[in-house]
Amino acid sequence: MNDKPASFSEPSAASSAAAAGRPSAQLRSSYPVFLPITTRWSDNDVYGHVNNVVYYSWFDTAVNAHLIEQGVLDFQGGDTIGLVVETQCNYFASLAYPQKVEAGIRVARLGGSSVRYEVGIFAEGSEESAAAGHFVHVYVDATTRRPKPLPEALRRVLQALQPAAAAAAV
Repeated sequence: MNDKPASFSEPSAASSAAAAGRPSAQLRSSYPVFLPITTRWSDNDVYGHVNNVVYYSWFDTAVNAHLIEQGVLDFQGGDTIGLVVETQCNYFASLAYPQKVEAGIRVARLGGSSVRYEVGIFAEGSEESAAAGHFVHVYVDATTRRPKPLPEALRRVLQALQPAAAAAAV
């Protein structure tokens, strides 16, 4: 017997999590750039899903691949490199080999020498992320490892990844 009023509806998991202040899955539409990623046999752990540490590798791969494609990252001969100083990830759904995934990237904060990248990991074609997190790069001189201002070309590429810039481009 159902004793709930006819107008009652169960809240979705995402709205319940948000109301409780917990992180929730992100929507595909909130990321301006995507990189396809193919899972590997070695990504699965003994529990039959992609191990948590693999997601951090995907974050790094997605951001750095985009920067290389845009011509603003030369990790072998460039004089400015990004060092990771902070990472975090929340998991919402399981992924497993041989599944195809897509990493969405955006820039949440752009400072003088630092950037907070946010990355959503999506099952191919899914509208909600299976995981979402961030990492912070501090850009430094490749030789001295001291922070230095973001090069102008890099700053332009990063600005295009900010939500306001991405919305304006549509």
